[in-house]
Amino acid sequence: MQSLLVRPQAAIVRPCGSLNAANAAECQQQFHTAVLSEQNSALLIDMSQVESLDSAGLMALVSTLNLAQANQKRLSLCSVTVSIRIVFELTQLDRVFEIFESLSAFELATA
Repeated sequence: MQSLLVRPQAAIVRPCGSLNAANAAECQQQFHTAVLSEQNSALLIDMSQVESLDSAGLMALVSTLNLAQANQKRLSLCSVTVSIRIVFELTQLDRVFEIFESLSAFELATA
């Protein structure tokens, strides 16, 4: 289950629970729809409610990042929990994704 907010700075998507093989395709479709929306120039994925992330979920995020870059849009992550951050660090994707500590840190950076 996800929620979508549209703010002046970006659309904000908040996935909940697991981002894994069981729901990665659905999440990826929702992420892609948000990226391709004409209403915003950026997408922020708030990871605060994500409890687990597997390779399929990670690929959904990477695919969304590639789509955003191809469309000259910004994709950022925020509120990544310690256990999820380890996945990004082990795969060195923490160097590829723009990751903010919190939603407020993202808002300050885009103000």
